[in-house]
Amino acid sequence: MSERRAVRPGERAEPRVERVGKLWRVRSLEAARQVLRARNQTTQAGFTAEFIPQGRLEHRPILISDGPAHKEQRSQVARFFAPVVVEERYGDQIAACADRLLGRAASADSFSLDDLALYYTVEVTAEIVGLTHRGRRDTEAARERRVRAMARRLVSFFDQPPFDLTRDDLGRRPRDWARAARKALVPIVAFHLLDVRPAIRQRRSAPRDDVISHLVRQGWSTTNILIEAATYGTAGMVTTREFIAVAAWHLLTSPDLARRYRAAEAPERLAILQEIIRLEPVVGHLYRRAQQPFVVSDGDVEYRIEAGDLLDVEVRAVNADPRATPDPLSICPHRPVPSGVRPTVLTFSDGPHRCPGEPLALLEADVLLTRLLERRPRIVREPDLGWDELVSGYELRGFRLALDR
Repeated sequence: MSERRAVRPGERAEPRVERVGKLWRVRSLEAARQVLRARNQTTQAGFTAEFIPQGRLEHRPILISDGPAHKEQRSQVARFFAPVVVEERYGDQIAACADRLLGRAASADSFSLDDLALYYTVEVTAEIVGLTHRGRRDTEAARERRVRAMARRLVSFFDQPPFDLTRDDLGRRPRDWARAARKALVPIVAFHLLDVRPAIRQRRSAPRDDVISHLVRQGWSTTNILIEAATYGTAGMVTTREFIAVAAWHLLTSPDLARRYRAAEAPERLAILQEIIRLEPVVGHLYRRAQQPFVVSDGDVEYRIEAGDLLDVEVRAVNADPRATPDPLSICPHRPVPSGVRPTVLTFSDGPHRCPGEPLALLEADVLLTRLLERRPRIVREPDLGWDELVSGYELRGFRLALDR
């Protein structure tokens, strides 16, 4: 019996590797890891990476860059997301943020968990990236208003016309491209003027140990810092927000799992969260473009990938590969996985583009969910399940809870 909640109609587990024209659909863990680790044979093709002009930016955003430049970027920012650094430097701030938001939620008859998770993840991400600045009258209420306004701007980035990465023109008509440009321009200008530019100014006069200060020291232009900050801001928000909501959904509808989580020490809670996000990966598809021929295998079967082919790693299918682990659609913390595979499998990708924010996402989720369960929440309204094409992932909206006062 499947315990997965985010199920998209039409998604399949078979064939394990399938070619449709120049598109490869990869649902095998063995083959998927080879694709994602083909460092010199493929380039990033997800998140509309191939439609961002190459020559307009001195530095490509870390999410969509490749090769030596990407490796150098990752090595320089990795320290900001290292598990020990995140917990020691930001653990108290993350806990204080969770307590403040839940304390306010407890005073209402009910509250939206997906909204609370949005403000929580944006505030935490803003602190690490450096998207914070002190105003002339800087009070806690003023800072909170700035975070909520920035969250609305980041969310608006995702209000885009639909597209199809398997088509050369994304399946968009000229008016769709014009609409996409309009919807992107307003929030990016507002994000620049109200969030990024003030942060850069303060970091230039008083550097801190955050990503924007690092980029300022490296001599990055304002435009490049803006794009990088938008990348970190949206990535840190969209994935962890949904992760928190889906984990809460499982815990609040599985009494035995919730009791186990509440009674557990940190390592056991981490194992539970890793298993939930393995089963419910937020980003459902990872795309790569083959730049030269190479071969991937699934067991005894080999497949020759040609230059120009598009590879679609279907993460939900890969994470539930029955050849890789038993009973893959159930929640089983500490489940056996093949050697070299992380407990979250490919939820946070693999190879050169493996997400550096995994430790932060798990810590954020654990801090908030631990405090949430202490308040004995009850579900007022279960979430609606939707899908976002930009990240090929699910959305949970309208998830309302009430807390024990």
